[in-house]
Amino acid sequence: MTTLHAPASLPFEAGAMPSTPTRVVVRDLVLMAGIGIYDHEQGRQQRIRVGLELETDPQAPAVTAADAIAALHAVLASGHIMLLETLAERTAAGCLADPRVRWVRVRVEKLDIFPDAIAGVEFERRRG
Repeated sequence: MTTLHAPASLPFEAGAMPSTPTRVVVRDLVLMAGIGIYDHEQGRQQRIRVGLELETDPQAPAVTAADAIAALHAVLASGHIMLLETLAERTAAGCLADPRVRWVRVRVEKLDIFPDAIAGVEFERRRG
């Protein structure tokens, strides 16, 4: 019979800091957004899917998925955005404004503009 033993301490308990960067991942977040350059996209909301991936400083307090989503919501709250690229850039900048974040990948996709495809952009940005 095999006996399993718990480690004496877990890497993140009691204030211990990880020695390698942490990746925070948000996948398949579907939201309504005012986005688009065409007349039929003005003044209405459409479905987008967002993916966020952040690499954090291992010596800093933890960044959470809620922190990353809050950066996205702040951009969306600013009003209608013309381009997916603009939404992705502003979201990346919002995430990197947090000094704990070293690197970010943002993927934004419009789900309903083509009947047989999904259009989107993906950006990676690094601090410094």
